[in-house]
Amino acid sequence: MKKSFAALLAASTLFSFAPLTAYADHQEGQKNVEYVALGDSIAAGMTPYGDIDKSYPDFISSYFKRSNVSLKDYDNFGVPGYTSEQLKNDVLANPEVIKEIRGATHITINIGANDLFRKLMTDPRNAWEGIEAAKANLQTILEKIDLLNADVHVYVMGYYNPFSYYDKESQNFLVPLNDALNSAIEEKAGSNGDLYVPTGGKIDSHFEKYMPNPEDNHLNVKGYKAIAKQFWHVMEKDVK
Repeated sequence: MKKSFAALLAASTLFSFAPLTAYADHQEGQKNVEYVALGDSIAAGMTPYGDIDKSYPDFISSYFKRSNVSLKDYDNFGVPGYTSEQLKNDVLANPEVIKEIRGATHITINIGANDLFRKLMTDPRNAWEGIEAAKANLQTILEKIDLLNADVHVYVMGYYNPFSYYDKESQNFLVPLNDALNSAIEEKAGSNGDLYVPTGGKIDSHFEKYMPNPEDNHLNVKGYKAIAKQFWHVMEKDVK
């Protein structure tokens, strides 16, 4: 089913709104992990049918548990509909988020798609403003994380193509914008010494399998597991 760009403008937001024993803590080769996930509805685990299910951070937490580590804490702050401005405000001023970042060993982030999508909904001619806002806010987010916790490992996600069901003419306009957003995310991750995790290569060629509802661009649980595997491929070297 092909959709037109007009359908996009009528749509809702893109990614809408106990301690272990002393023995376990000291097993040879074991390390403690505290994992924090930040992001929008992709981090929250929103499905193509509007409910919340197992998210990619949930799968990552299970991978930690299967590794030679002690997962002491896992906090998922993914919020459906979140923009980079909202996440920036949390990182700068939300006491709970700040506390967990300070104690984290590993952080995953996905943010920025809603900045772009909201501009597309209001005035497509200003779509680049959404990308620039996401880029600037991500810089602030990553800088603040470094100030709060200089030793934490940070991994920043690039988005899959959420426009796969749209007609060719619409995709000719929309896909380069998504690519530009990912380029901005990759640039900011690299310039701050963090790792960029692309997901399009895993999702886009199988979008009907992972994004089965033509009227919604969220992934199913299989899609989130695929994203988690992409993250883990990058993260596992920092766990050993």
